Formats: sequence, C-alpha cells, structure tokens
Amino acid sequence: MREQITERIRSEVLSQQLPVGTRVREEALAKQFGVSRAPVRDALLQLTSEGLLVAKPNCGMSVAPLPDKAIQPLVVALRKRIESFSLARLFGRFESIDLEAHAEIVGRLKEACQAADLSQVVYYDMAFHRFIIDAADDRQLVSMWLPIVSRMMLNYSRHQNWMESYEEHAAIAEAIRAGDRQLSRRLLLENIL
Repeated sequence: MREQITERIRSEVLSQQLPVGTRVREEALAKQFGVSRAPVRDALLQLTSEGLLVAKPNCGMSVAPLPDKAIQPLVVALRKRIESFSLARLFGRFESIDLEAHAEIVGRLKEACQAADLSQVVYYDMAFHRFIIDAADDRQLVSMWLPIVSRMMLNYSRHQNWMESYEEHAAIAEAIRAGDRQLSRRLLLENIL
C-alpha cells in the first residue's frame, strides 16, 4: 500500500496536479486512501528523500520547488548514464526479461496518451523507464535513479501531442524486443530530455 501511495503522489507532483508549494497533509491522505497514517508517513518520507517534497519544522510537508535550471543538464546526463547502463545490462539478461510486461506498460501509456490523462502519462512513462532499470537487476541502480528522475521535469511540452511521447516509447520497446542494442540505446537517449 505504501508503494501505491508513493506512486500516486509522485505522479501527481510530476504532472503538476499538485503544484509547487502545495501542502501535503498526512491525515487527509490517510483518509483519501482509506489507510492508517503509517503507510502515508512512509510514502511522504520516501518522496522527501527523492526531493519531490520538503519538510519544514512546524509547517509540515509541501511540494518542493522546481530544481534550479542550472543543474538540469547534470541531472539529464546522470539519468542518461544510469538508463543506458541499465539497458546494456538488460541485454545481458535478455532471456530472463519479461518483455510482455514491458509491452503491457507501453499499451497503458498509449491509452493514457489517447485519453490526455497527464497523471497516467507520467505514471506509465516512469514505469517504462523503471522497467529498464529493474531489468538490470541491481537495487542500487533503482535507488540512484529514482531521485534523479524525480528531480527532472518531464518535458511533454516538446511534443505537438502526447501520442508523440507514446510513439517514442513504442519505438524504444520495439528496438529492445528486436534485440537491437544500438538503436534502442540511441532512441532511449533521445527520449530523455
């Protein structure tokens, strides 16, 4: 349950449904999700460690300000290195990878793009890339990647419509499925901006 709450709040922050500065109240979230405060507290602590939320003494938690634009190129470069490294490891474990699960994520991303549901677009975009990180089978990569991707502004404004984002991801998935290491790496790196 904690992970579901974390994913939901992360998605709402990254899609800007929860704008910068929005107060995040543990009690209200517990009521919203129908759970005790403990899993909500854990989720909020996780998101604070990722840099999406900030905790201020006597003020509670709120959505963190956007990262300084000066560090954006560094964050993008780090994300590209982690994801391309993970992709190479994925190909090293290709026989044990569940490509049907990845195809399911791509299908859900398509539905979210068609529905213009930004929260779900963000969720499945991250799930797509998380699949690549998870396929590398190294928990340390996930723990390095999550705060980096969480600090990136996901730039959907570069597309004329959200289906372009889906098409980019579908092309990456197809290159992976075909076993084309070079093409999948090139497309993956082009997707991360």
